[in-house]
This record gives sequence, C-alpha cells and structure tokens, in this order.
Amino acid sequence: MLNALEVFTTVVVGLMVGVEFSVAFVMNRIFNALPEDSDQLARAHGGRMLGALMPFWYIGSLVLGAIWAVAGWDRSGAGLVVIAAALLIVSVIMSVLLLVPINNRSRTWTPENRPGDWKEQMNRWDRYHYARVAVIVAAFTLLVTALV
Repeated sequence: MLNALEVFTTVVVGLMVGVEFSVAFVMNRIFNALPEDSDQLARAHGGRMLGALMPFWYIGSLVLGAIWAVAGWDRSGAGLVVIAAALLIVSVIMSVLLLVPINNRSRTWTPENRPGDWKEQMNRWDRYHYARVAVIVAAFTLLVTALV
C-alpha cells in the first residue's frame, strides 16, 4: 500500500510541476506574443481557470507528501520525503502570500478596468512564479530520489 502511495504522490506532484512549468515557460510566452489586449485577457482567463484548480492540487500534494513522510518514516529516503513536504509547504506559503493576491486582482481585469501598472504586476507574478516552480521542481526531484 505504501508503494502505491509513493507512486501516486510522485505522479500528482510531477503533473503539478508540469502544469506550472508550462505556465511559466510556454503559456506566458505565448500570451506575451499575442496582439493588443489578448495577453491580458488570456492571463485573466488563465487566472480564473487555474486559480480554481491549483489550490486543491497544491494542498493535495502537500497532504500526500505528509502522509508518505509519516507512513514511510522507517524506510530509506524518509528524510528526502520530509524535505520535499517542507518545500511543498513553502510553495503553498509563497502562493498564498505572493501569487494569489496578484492573481485575485488580475483575473477580474479587462482592457477597460485594468490598472496602469498591470504589466508590472504580471512581471512580478512571473518572477514569484519562477521561484515557486523552482521550489516544486526541487520537491519533485526529492520525491523521485526517495523512490530509488
């Protein structure tokens, strides 16, 4: 049963990393290349769509990591899982304190009501997101290593 939990947790976290990596290095670059107001409209839509899903994915990943850490405490790699779970906690804290406030504002913006500094706010969100991606990639790497 623990083996299934280990694999399931690794897959869930890995998929989350893939989505967030894609947002950072693929989708936002595509959005930035769109004409006129399309960038801002695409980001607002993405913020609404992913903003509804990602909290469950982040918290779910954290819970799965914590369960793995507790259930597998006596197995090799347990320390790696604990560190991975700690990094997932950091990613949730980063999300709540840094990214969600910007996302909550930007997802309601339209070309008519967006603030003058909307691009600066999106650039700030991108920088925070790059850091968060690095944190969850590190967590995923530790989980994969703990499987070996």
